[in-house]
Amino acid sequence: MDLDQYVKLSIAEDVKDGDHSTLSCIPENKIGSAELLIKESGIIAGIEIAKSIFKTFDENIIFKPILKDGQKVEIGDIAFIVSGPSKSLLTIERLVLNVMQRMSAISTLTEKFVRKLDGLNTKILDTRKTTPLNRFLEKKAVKIGGGFNHRFGLYDMIMLKDNHIDFAGGIKNAIEKSNQYIKTKGLEMKIEIETRNLDELKQVLEYGEVDRIMLDNFNFSDLKTAVKLIDGKFETEASGGINLKTVREYALCGVDYISVGALTHSVNNMDLSLKAI
Repeated sequence: MDLDQYVKLSIAEDVKDGDHSTLSCIPENKIGSAELLIKESGIIAGIEIAKSIFKTFDENIIFKPILKDGQKVEIGDIAFIVSGPSKSLLTIERLVLNVMQRMSAISTLTEKFVRKLDGLNTKILDTRKTTPLNRFLEKKAVKIGGGFNHRFGLYDMIMLKDNHIDFAGGIKNAIEKSNQYIKTKGLEMKIEIETRNLDELKQVLEYGEVDRIMLDNFNFSDLKTAVKLIDGKFETEASGGINLKTVREYALCGVDYISVGALTHSVNNMDLSLKAI
């Protein structure tokens, strides 16, 4: 979904036949200004998106950015100032806040994970555990926070999870069928396969023909062993309940990537407010 389509659908959901609160009491020619007030410290995200939302809704709105996406913010900071028809500012206010509050929360949490890995080569990845139709915003927020995007959807990478393997009749069958599918369809995409223990990992290593191996819910001892067995032949990704307290220890096991679903499914929106001035 592109931003213009997202904005139009979001407005249609919220406004329908009119913002009657605003229409009932705000004069047609009233001009006003408002500022985006930061009420919680963190990483701000969504400023460029906010500009696009305002301009898509009403091209007469003047947007003056003060901060940039990815900047650290403190309580009392002002992110931007908008001026224009008061009716438009009031009607579009909530959509802008909803987007920026969630994006900023995701960027803030991502930055905390990334900071835990200072000095290491391991990269933080997001997952597909996102809000339907908001994925493009949430994944952008991860990048603003210093993380990296995993596959965007089901269409841009083959990822063989435990259920794929079980339904396909085992690891070898799943890998063989996936490679044949790519060849038959003339596709260019990577294959990642999930392993749940060292025995499954050894089966994957015996057959090969994948690009990345996910090491899911491995303990630290087995994860270190797994990285040694893989020996750089394939990309490695650790996953499964990894949090801020444990992420560095996982990274020190030598994996290339750590995926964290919590970046997008377990954040509390940052406190932001659009205030008239």
